[in-house]
Amino acid sequence: QVQLVESGGGLVQAGGSLRLSCAASGTILRINSVGWYRQAPGKQRELVATATSGGRTNYADSVKGRFTISRDNAKNTVYLQMNSLKPEDTAVYYCNARPVVAGAVDYWGQGTQVTVSS
Repeated sequence: QVQLVESGGGLVQAGGSLRLSCAASGTILRINSVGWYRQAPGKQRELVATATSGGRTNYADSVKGRFTISRDNAKNTVYLQMNSLKPEDTAVYYCNARPVVAGAVDYWGQGTQVTVSS
């Protein structure tokens, strides 16, 4: 059974930076894409950034130019570098991994809290 564990969240002032990590363990299928999502209280979970196995990345408009997603397959780890943080970035951040195998369920972590103060 696969486990994803996020870390690196915390409290930071506006304009600061954080680097989130998501470490995977267990028997992991070949991954097609990885991503970061976030959810604020009372809001829908939203996509923040994704990266395919080929290296193509996609970002929400609200984080373009500020966040960078990366992956280290050898370490089974996904990262999210967050710069120029804004109070609007406050949310629980979740990592996600989608297996190549059609019909396989996505992997999800438990989330890490990011709080940005003004």
